[in-house]
Amino acid sequence: MHLLVFQHIAIEHPGIFRDFFRDDGVRWTAVELDEGEPIPELRDFDALWVMGGPMDTWEEDAHPWLIPEKTAIRRAVTELNMPFLGICLGHQLLADALGGSVGPMAEAEVGILDVQLTEDDIGDPLFAGMPETGKCLQWHGAAVLEPPPGARVLVRSPACAVQAIGIGERAWGLQYHVELTPATVPEWGFVPAYAQALEATLGTDALGHFAAEAAQHMDTFNRDARRLYQNFMPIAQTS
Repeated sequence: MHLLVFQHIAIEHPGIFRDFFRDDGVRWTAVELDEGEPIPELRDFDALWVMGGPMDTWEEDAHPWLIPEKTAIRRAVTELNMPFLGICLGHQLLADALGGSVGPMAEAEVGILDVQLTEDDIGDPLFAGMPETGKCLQWHGAAVLEPPPGARVLVRSPACAVQAIGIGERAWGLQYHVELTPATVPEWGFVPAYAQALEATLGTDALGHFAAEAAQHMDTFNRDARRLYQNFMPIAQTS
């Protein structure tokens, strides 16, 4: 297995999944798009993961590399039928690239919050064995407002109707974060855009409390991440 990862800021990487990759001997190559690294030939890889970042999908003038990234995502999913997983910004980019719409939320969704599987999730292979409702970490001020044509909405929350989508049988986007490690919240708290959303939503000096609450749920977060990984990899291995 050789997995390609698009990153948009160095500290938003595959997180706990790196441990799973190491244990299973999965090779992975990160492309730091915000640093100007070029997108390699997609056919040289078995799957594509797209991580989060502080920029928004529509900020193409400020981040012109978003344009070729969306083109690559569209090619990977619609032409090459590559197994695909997008997280947070990666989820939004998947929707945007395939004809959905993404826009700002009335209020950012930040915190340890509940998500719920939808009726369309029944039988979906990525979420097999996952609880119907569960806690997850949210940290976003934009959302998928309209899914792409043909997309299945698999997870929702009270504040965000499109928390996860499935496209065909091999592509998924998740708005919430599943890649968490104990370092995630403290590191992200120093990113200006994330700090601003955190303060606006949870108040000043919220970072310490947020990190402590995330730590309380870390075992559950990592358990769910392992389940998603175990569900995704057999799909990728058949590519």
